Amino acid sequence: MSFEFNLLKQGEGSERLGLIKTARGDIETPAFMPVGTLATVKAMTPEELTGLGAKIILGNTYHLYLRPGHELIRELGGLHKFMNWDKPILTDSGGFQVFSLGKLRKISEEGVEFRSHLDGSKHFLTPEKAIEIQLALGSDIMMVLDECTPYPATREYTEDSLSLTTRWARRCKDVPRGEANALFGIVQGGMFPDLRKRSAGEIVDIGFDGYAVGGLSVGEETQVMYDMLDSCVDLLPEDSPRYLMGVGTPENLVECVARGVDIFDCVMPTRNARNGSLFTKRGKLAIKNLCYRDDPLPPEEGCGCYTCSNYSRAYLRHLYMSREILSSRLNTIHNLYYYIHLMEDMRRAISEGNFDKFRKEFHENME
Repeated sequence: MSFEFNLLKQGEGSERLGLIKTARGDIETPAFMPVGTLATVKAMTPEELTGLGAKIILGNTYHLYLRPGHELIRELGGLHKFMNWDKPILTDSGGFQVFSLGKLRKISEEGVEFRSHLDGSKHFLTPEKAIEIQLALGSDIMMVLDECTPYPATREYTEDSLSLTTRWARRCKDVPRGEANALFGIVQGGMFPDLRKRSAGEIVDIGFDGYAVGGLSVGEETQVMYDMLDSCVDLLPEDSPRYLMGVGTPENLVECVARGVDIFDCVMPTRNARNGSLFTKRGKLAIKNLCYRDDPLPPEEGCGCYTCSNYSRAYLRHLYMSREILSSRLNTIHNLYYYIHLMEDMRRAISEGNFDKFRKEFHENME
């Protein structure tokens, strides 16, 4: 079966309810993708992710290319079999990781030369190579290779970067692929609203299965991120999924769903879990704080996750302060449950026609 997106309901504002159909399963949107950069969502088994309600996860082309290598993964049956995950996988092209290497990489029209952060070995990544790697991995949703414009950047640099991203996107689309391998284009344009609009127009003209907005949440103020999103998201086709890359906090997710975004990914729930920070409906809870030393309550009362159903704040604090591996596991279970069920709550609110009420109450609870 080929990739398909159905817009099920348009809210009173820009919020949307949708359904992505892939050969490996359906994804209700708005949706959050746990990040499994190295063929694993840190501290979690695939069975646990399924139990939390995850329908799709993200893998990373750059990291898997360097270790263990895409050809090895292909020989072993592809990424799904390699990591025992039978649901859809979206793979980032590796552009963000390569361009974050700074002086370790050199950009040209043909592609980007970079040195591995692991051993210093030299590599050359072209748009065609990025697609070749993702095809070897067996990705259900592939991303084009783009240049993630640094922040801050001058207008001149941003224009050149945008144009390069467009040319690379065309080359990515020209690479033959199967019907089951969807390909998303990426909108760039830095922090210039008119360049964001221009990039959206160019990427839509090329034509992709879905569209991502990249280069945000890279150090700019939150309102600037929202402004850049506002400048371009409405220019993306209504009948295609919209993906905001690398975002973000629960507040970001609610506000960006309100602006018409369908898919998100972020390391925040897993990284915060390992650092002892738990997400709740009333904000973050720092489990290391002394006030939780003898607290018998669960991290969040009323939460249905395994962690909250079985363990106290006192126990979680003890694990964290003792540097026990179980601390990362239990905290991650809770945080991913929170994120996945936040998306479920938003889908329900859109379906029932009361998203504005949900959004207002969400922020009031956080305050």
